Amino acid sequence: MACRAATMVALLLAAVAATCARAQLHDKFYSESCPSVEDVVRKEMVRALSLAPSLAGPLLRMHFHDCFVRGCDGSVLLDSANKTAEKDAQPNQTLRGFGFVERVKAAVEKACPDTVSCADILALIARDAVWLSKGPFWTVPLGRRDGSVSISNETDALPPPTSNFTVLTQLFAAVNLDAKDLVVLSAGHTIGTSHCFSFSDRLYNFTGMENPSDIDPTLEPQYMMRLKSKCASLNDNTTLVEMDPGSFKTFDTDYFKLVSKRRGLFHSDGALLTDPFTRAYVQRHATGAFKDEFFADFAASMIKMGNANQLTGSQGEIRKKCSVVNH
Repeated sequence: MACRAATMVALLLAAVAATCARAQLHDKFYSESCPSVEDVVRKEMVRALSLAPSLAGPLLRMHFHDCFVRGCDGSVLLDSANKTAEKDAQPNQTLRGFGFVERVKAAVEKACPDTVSCADILALIARDAVWLSKGPFWTVPLGRRDGSVSISNETDALPPPTSNFTVLTQLFAAVNLDAKDLVVLSAGHTIGTSHCFSFSDRLYNFTGMENPSDIDPTLEPQYMMRLKSKCASLNDNTTLVEMDPGSFKTFDTDYFKLVSKRRGLFHSDGALLTDPFTRAYVQRHATGAFKDEFFADFAASMIKMGNANQLTGSQGEIRKKCSVVNH
């Protein structure tokens, strides 16, 4: 009888421990341990974007790239002595803002030592990047813990800009995101810039022929010529192009207008027109008449993405510096 009771207690304790490890994120997580965290992050964001407003897009992108690999655990921020971390992989070679994230982390550590994870800081930075670019504001669920593993090969989980609709839906589904999340979150391309090499195959090498006539026939001709004037060849590795020409510093619905006219910069943008549901969403919001609806959708999808495979409770750690594990 005593053995049975002991077994029951052990099972109960195991269940409690598992529940704690899977603790849900919530917006009041730091209400007692670090009530100033959002103010500290926003102060740094306002200062940074007042000096370099073009940093908003890269910071939003960094959060995406973190969440699609191992969940939102800050693994994209980790350094590796032998260059085998996520940030060393080809898809992350153009990420910007790592130094800024460390600066924000240092400010948060000064206010609340050993309390707020880098993963949570990155989620708050992404939200403020959108909001300070005149986009939606949303309450960020918090309580993530930082991971200790970062492997470059795992960035295969990131949706490449060359993806077709099938590949996109598969990669989004892997982090519990559906077709609506796909079309909504793709509109993050309304802010920021891209290097030519991320889309120049559409201009010079769409079928592998590597000549000026080997173009993507789905790309609107005048827009294609404009891109060719900026990206002179497949070998252009330095030129930056606005993803949403004319308003690349403002979070708005212009992205949908461009995509509806076959002027989406990436193949993945154009792929949204190949599915009835995502095409209808693009066309609806291309009118510009439903901004509040889109803003609400974007906020909801960001929260959903931010919940992907997170570490909570006793899992992971709270890094002192975002680029290195504690031990």
